[in-house]
Amino acid sequence: MKILALETSAVAASVAVCEDESLLAQSFQNSGLTHSKTLMPMAEDLLKNCGLALKEIDVIAVAAGPGSFTGLRIGVAAAKGLAWAADKPCAAVSTLEAMAWQTAHMDGLIVPVMDARRHQYYNALFSAEGGLLCRLTPDRAIATEELLEELKKCEKKQILVGDGAHLCYTDCKKMDIQAELAPPHLRYQTAWGVARGALELARADKLIPAAALAPEYHRMSQAERERLEKRSQNGCKKGE
Repeated sequence: MKILALETSAVAASVAVCEDESLLAQSFQNSGLTHSKTLMPMAEDLLKNCGLALKEIDVIAVAAGPGSFTGLRIGVAAAKGLAWAADKPCAAVSTLEAMAWQTAHMDGLIVPVMDARRHQYYNALFSAEGGLLCRLTPDRAIATEELLEELKKCEKKQILVGDGAHLCYTDCKKMDIQAELAPPHLRYQTAWGVARGALELARADKLIPAAALAPEYHRMSQAERERLEKRSQNGCKKGE
């Protein structure tokens, strides 16, 4: 099964082509340019360099969230466009699970973390053994204190992965939690992890049509929160 995977959930963008569990090619760019400028040229060049046409791809995969609201929208829109054009199924892959797959060979508790700000992390917990993952929690926006309490109770080796890993590592040290940072080259989001997660979705018959593909933010944007706060404040004033 050939998978074209897109990753735009954070600052860097990446595209990968995989066949089953084998990485055929990957392109990664962290140049400061917006994903809307870099993503599609990267995908087109990668397919060309692999000698593949879009029609030869079986699945279009994308990191659907959590992550940067703008980045997720760009990645999902690109995946929908590619899937519609080639009439291909899509895989909406958890950004957190995609990161966990990069360290699945490191037996222990895999702890993907992204800084969600407001004293929260985007997080999920996975158990890794023999190169396979077992999901222990759903994707969530969790308070820093709550996550640290969970980790403090765990006796397994704990491996932090993700763009919030170093921040979480600092928090863990303050509570004497013996967590480890994943190696730098495995720590951040890549399209290979997205492709690996997509393969599991395909095996579980959980692929979806392009029309059903949507970002999964896991909480409201700042603009939405501010709008609700204003409505609440206006409602209180009217009721006075």
